[in-house]
Amino acid sequence: MSFPAALARPVRRAAVLLAAVACALPLATGTSTAADTGGLSLAAATSVGIHNTYDDTSQFPHLADALDTGTSLIELDTWVDPFTHEWKVSHSNPLGNQNNCVDATTAADLYRGGANKDLGSCLDDLRIWLAAHPGHSPIMVKLEMKAGFDATVGLGPTELDALVQAHLGADVYRPADLLGSYPTLDAAARAGNWPTRSALAGKVILEAIPGTFEQSNPFDHLWTDTEYAQHLAALQAAGTLGQAQVFPSVLNAAPGDPRTRYPDASLRPWFVVFDGDAHAYVDGGIDTSWYDTNHYLLVMTDAQNVTPALSDTAPTAADAAARVAQLAAAHASFVSCDWTGLPTVLAEQLPRGR
Repeated sequence: MSFPAALARPVRRAAVLLAAVACALPLATGTSTAADTGGLSLAAATSVGIHNTYDDTSQFPHLADALDTGTSLIELDTWVDPFTHEWKVSHSNPLGNQNNCVDATTAADLYRGGANKDLGSCLDDLRIWLAAHPGHSPIMVKLEMKAGFDATVGLGPTELDALVQAHLGADVYRPADLLGSYPTLDAAARAGNWPTRSALAGKVILEAIPGTFEQSNPFDHLWTDTEYAQHLAALQAAGTLGQAQVFPSVLNAAPGDPRTRYPDASLRPWFVVFDGDAHAYVDGGIDTSWYDTNHYLLVMTDAQNVTPALSDTAPTAADAAARVAQLAAAHASFVSCDWTGLPTVLAEQLPRGR
């Protein structure tokens, strides 16, 4: 690691520590949007995350460097490799790993060793980082399934569940944990069955969205969202929903209940996570209070594009914080951005809908 890079990580850690201390101090009315959200349910607060967290190796040489910012959402793009039977993590290379994951086995390993590892290794890095940071707020892991699943070669939803279980174990908050005694995830969410954020400290929630390649593939007629929802329904029918590790997400903003796009109405109640462009939600006149009222999780991406647009990568801290507060008021659960140099913003935790 270069000397400047070695200095950068302590600076980021110090910034995160200062932000945490600031949140713990009494605040003068109207001077800050920081708040103690530990007593709120997961669906009643807003956190901030980093788009394509694995890919910006200039800013984050290691996945742990990104986690050190205090982010509450990381994104991992994964491809199924039918030749090696791996889940590759890369933006555009379906047969190779190009990322900042190092396959750590101890906390010291998080900042050393060769990068470009597979999805299991990225999850190992996350698990070890969480163990070294007890009490950290829950982290959403957004999995973009670039080309979808391929169950025909043993890389389907069942195998993804097994991979997540093997590498994250009890750190995962699963669909069955939300379900409890309710018949569907929708019923559980609308009943407010999400735990408090403090109860979920150190936990990981995974969402899966259809990937860009999958969506443009004319031969793919079973996208990630539908396939995983079918998987959940089948597991529930078999009494084995506890095996599921991931929440399928309804991708792209749309007015009303976007689950009506699924022809099989029986699948709709298995979606309680929604993911789309912040500009489309906020500037498109969509009533996002519907998500909040029903206690659904809403991920708003590309926070910078809401009018007036901000810098993609380097807005002022004040402008970025104001945008996060705006999207929290607009009922986002997670705000996704590329503001990698603003750890105090990335560590924000706000009440949702205020």
